[in-house]
Amino acid sequence: MVQNNNIDWDSIKLVIFDVDGTLYDQSRLRKKMMGALLQYYMVRPWRLNEMRILAHFRSEREKKAGAIGPDLENLQYTWCSQKGGYAVPKVKEVVAKWIFDIPNQYLPDCTYPGTQDFFAALRQHGIKIGIYSDYKAHDKLEAMGLAADYIVASTDPEVDRLKPDPQGLLYLVAQAGVNLSECLFIGDRQEMDGDCALKAGMDYLIIDKQPYREFNHYQRLTDQLTQTKSQLV
Repeated sequence: MVQNNNIDWDSIKLVIFDVDGTLYDQSRLRKKMMGALLQYYMVRPWRLNEMRILAHFRSEREKKAGAIGPDLENLQYTWCSQKGGYAVPKVKEVVAKWIFDIPNQYLPDCTYPGTQDFFAALRQHGIKIGIYSDYKAHDKLEAMGLAADYIVASTDPEVDRLKPDPQGLLYLVAQAGVNLSECLFIGDRQEMDGDCALKAGMDYLIIDKQPYREFNHYQRLTDQLTQTKSQLV
């Protein structure tokens, strides 16, 4: 693990980000989502079982850390189905709505301060941007106004392995055509992102957990990157 002030920016060609909890404040999003869930189900009590589906889907995924496919994209729904006796199509419907769709409208207000500036600074200095998440991230990135050169999810058929298995990181690095020593992975959980990077043999950072209004991790990284590059001019 590298510290903020020990990053050798001259050697970095690719910065890879986790998404959930790394690019946005998960606790802030969860509060907004809890309000949305309560508002929706208070007037639809006959559908409260859908909240149990969501809880089982999340918990089963957490229990299966490091799981290997095949067809992990569909297997994740089967885990939930088997746990609660739900029909797989129903699980997919509920998860699509409450995990992959509705939360996106709240992401602009939950994106960590300084994130867009850090992405812009990386691009300005010719450093590629990668995304590696256990969940599909294209729509989330679009909602946050962020763009990446490479986007990989654990459920992609080329990966089919959940973190902390390093296959997703290694696959992304191969797609980028760079060396592991030229990469930096930024995440928010040591037991998932940190261990994933360690198993891949890659340097990594775990973001400083700060209250949303006080969060300055990406601003500090932007300042350090800009200062380092300016000294070379």
